[in-house]
Amino acid sequence: MTDYLQLAGQLMMVRLFGTELDADTEAFLRQYTVRGACLFRQNMLDAAQLAHFTGALREAMGPQALIALDQEGGAVVRSTWVPAPPSAMALGAANDPQLARDVGAAVARAVRSLGFNWNFAPVLDLNNNPHNPVIAERSFGADPIAATRIAMAWMEGSESEGVACCVKHFPGHGDTHVDSHRDLPTVDKPLAELERFEFAPFRIAAKAAPAMMTAHILYPALDPDFPATMSRPILTGILREGFGYQGVIITDGMDMHAIAHRYGAGEAAVNALVAGADMVMAIGARETQEETVQAIAAAIRDGVLPMDDVQARLQRLAALAAAHPAGAASYLVEADDRALMARAWRAGLTALGQPQGPAKGSKIRLVARADVVSDGVSEAGVPAASVAAALGRLYEVELVTFADAEGFDWAALPQDGRFTILASTARRRYGPHARASWRPDLHLALWNPYQALDFPAPALMTYGFAAPAVDAVVDWLAGEADAPGQCPVPGFDGAEQKIGNAM
Repeated sequence: MTDYLQLAGQLMMVRLFGTELDADTEAFLRQYTVRGACLFRQNMLDAAQLAHFTGALREAMGPQALIALDQEGGAVVRSTWVPAPPSAMALGAANDPQLARDVGAAVARAVRSLGFNWNFAPVLDLNNNPHNPVIAERSFGADPIAATRIAMAWMEGSESEGVACCVKHFPGHGDTHVDSHRDLPTVDKPLAELERFEFAPFRIAAKAAPAMMTAHILYPALDPDFPATMSRPILTGILREGFGYQGVIITDGMDMHAIAHRYGAGEAAVNALVAGADMVMAIGARETQEETVQAIAAAIRDGVLPMDDVQARLQRLAALAAAHPAGAASYLVEADDRALMARAWRAGLTALGQPQGPAKGSKIRLVARADVVSDGVSEAGVPAASVAAALGRLYEVELVTFADAEGFDWAALPQDGRFTILASTARRRYGPHARASWRPDLHLALWNPYQALDFPAPALMTYGFAAPAVDAVVDWLAGEADAPGQCPVPGFDGAEQKIGNAM
């Protein structure tokens, strides 16, 4: 059984706990020859600690180690001290493939310096659902050709710096109203519509993407029984045989509720591999990881996973690692990359409804959520006090915060003539009470652009809340920057007319 366990370990990616490689975890990695590790924000303190951690992982897992993270840009980044990349939708709004390529290369340089050789980005989901709770600005847009052109340029940049990309979430997570971290979404569209829309970016990317991540989503027209992660008609039938894809297929996190609340960990892992995945992301607790490796080993032993198929998976994973060797590299152009990221955030800045800011030195009222904690997918949002401090470079700011938008009484704000700015610093759309009664003079949509549709107010959309995004807003308010971006998703043309009528 030992040989089967070691084969099984090579088909797994695990989550680690803590900020260093402890002896017990190292023994686990070595015992099962685990090839993949994914690190998250809680594993990271600073550059020195992280480089030491990834170095220890390389030592334990060997030269074919795949050390991964989610450094998409915008709100989904794990290393928060490196130059802050714009979100996908900010780059979609800028619509500049060369800029996207430069940003992808800069992201790769930063994560490569920390010891990573695999980045779970870019997102190829086409976001055409204004109520999508988890994708939104993580998407490059809604048009299959335009969005994929920008995404592929980003990927080319990453590849040029030696970091493998992993496009996600096949066959498409953009048109969902459920977060698969919380429950199992369903995309109930006919095959012809999926072919025309959701599939298009992945079909294009199949020629070049070194890896693809599956979606924990049920597509009844493709497979009425299993979500894509466990569907042989989808992973093997469509992706491998239909698209001719030769790269690595990895599952999304198997601890997500869409899977973990419906299947046992071992059962789910085997189902995914039988369906056509090459690697299972077993990022639950150690007990879950043990259950996963034992189940995969038993499936290999019993012929449920034929040995020829296992060897083909191992060859694909080995080729990915060989083409992107792990090992920290010097980061010599960090200052240049910070300037690049600032320029890219500004290029995506988008105006809605001809917004105008108050004159410098004016007294303004800033309304914002006091704090935005991490939801487990995105990093914590910018605190209201930080936005107030940034606007304080130009204005005398009175800050008013709320904890619950639906319970906040906008009418109770003093009617004293202050210019009132709403800063939206969370991803969730506003509820009916806020939409019906809030009337800011200017809306700064600092995360989810769809929030700009919630109010008939002029808006400035950044598609993210990183410091250079907020700086771009301040520069625009000061008259030192334009807002040249064009929102790459539908629904905003009509909003322009509504805002004009309300003014």
